[in-house]
Amino acid sequence: MEEKEDYELNEEELFEHHSFTASKGQDPLRVDKYLMNFIENATRNKIQQAAKDGNIWVNGTIVKQNYKVKAGDHIRVLFAHPPHELLLIPENIPLDIVYEDDVLLVVNKPAGMVVHPGHGNYSGTLINALLYHQENLPKNSDDRPGLVHRIDKDTSGLLVVAKTEAAMTHLAKQFFEKSSEREYVALVWGNMDEDDGTIEGHVGRNPKNRLQMMVFPEGEQGKEAVTHFKVLERFGYVTMISCNLETGRTHQIRVHLKYIGHTLFNDERYGGERILKGTTFTKYKQFVDNAFKILPRQALHAKTLGFVHPVSGEYMKFNSEIPEDMANCIEKWRQYAKHSQGE
Repeated sequence: MEEKEDYELNEEELFEHHSFTASKGQDPLRVDKYLMNFIENATRNKIQQAAKDGNIWVNGTIVKQNYKVKAGDHIRVLFAHPPHELLLIPENIPLDIVYEDDVLLVVNKPAGMVVHPGHGNYSGTLINALLYHQENLPKNSDDRPGLVHRIDKDTSGLLVVAKTEAAMTHLAKQFFEKSSEREYVALVWGNMDEDDGTIEGHVGRNPKNRLQMMVFPEGEQGKEAVTHFKVLERFGYVTMISCNLETGRTHQIRVHLKYIGHTLFNDERYGGERILKGTTFTKYKQFVDNAFKILPRQALHAKTLGFVHPVSGEYMKFNSEIPEDMANCIEKWRQYAKHSQGE
């Protein structure tokens, strides 16, 4: 009988966990398949169970899993309990704190750690660790405690965290006005033609797959995004580069580099986990597979972070070492390039 109670709750009494509006170009697609493309870490079983329990609503009506989503449909996933990300629990997780004072801290995030709780990642995140380290962190406009900016789960590197409302406002303004400095080191597929350059192109969510972002070169959708790059070292089939962010869009570096034909090495979401450049020799394939094993994530590290201190007005700049997994992968390619050039 418990299942029936969910049906009897009004839409207004339920908690919204996800909400999507199908794009104009949406071909008819079963709602369970549609949601698989749009919800990170969701399994088909969970989505089908949610449909059976009456938790999937389209245009204000409960639908079954075989409902065909059409252009313009408003799809919501509603449950009787609030989303887990609203229940932020402090957890005693070690933090690599590079710098800390009364108003801010700079942390070096390891690859694999999610920055803030979200679907499928309700604990073990940087936010959970920060809340244990520091009570009463100020919340940003998205209700994320302390966060001024973020980096992806499988990207390693530096983040600044605000400890006071005033510091949050001051730092957020610097990021908005593009006066902060953020340099990343990346390993990309292919030999880049130029030694340096700038990639421009609006970045927005891919309407066919919400887990991906994409470039809209005409700027008709998405937000302005600018990435400056320069080549640090060439290894033939891959290149090590540094990227300076002028803007900070979701997946910006990953999407911009794919857009110019140089996908990040081992970036599974954007196709970099396949051999995109090189020979057809079995030996080469084995070499690349080994490199993937050494670095089982996208080759991206937030190496440098610079900003003006909100209280002292002093310009602060922090550097971090390239982590071991990425450094080992780079060294492997360096040796390969030497041998293939007959040295």
